[in-house]
Amino acid sequence: MRFFALLLLVVPGIIATIGIKLIRDAFFGISYPIFFHIAIQVIIGIIFFLIGLTFIGGFILHRDRKRNLTKGRFGKESDQQK
Repeated sequence: MRFFALLLLVVPGIIATIGIKLIRDAFFGISYPIFFHIAIQVIIGIIFFLIGLTFIGGFILHRDRKRNLTKGRFGKESDQQK
């Protein structure tokens, strides 16, 4: 089970890393032939980075909520209304 959880975090981490690399390469003027313009490369890089970061952040928040480590700060919407 821990191996599955590790894979669940490694794949979005790799996607975020690819996004950072695309942004960095576009900043230095290195364009890949798959992208038509450097601006498209930057946009795709930002999307990849945000997808990876959001998934990892959501996974950690879900784990912390399950273990009651958030101290009510990031409670679910139904818990905050009560």
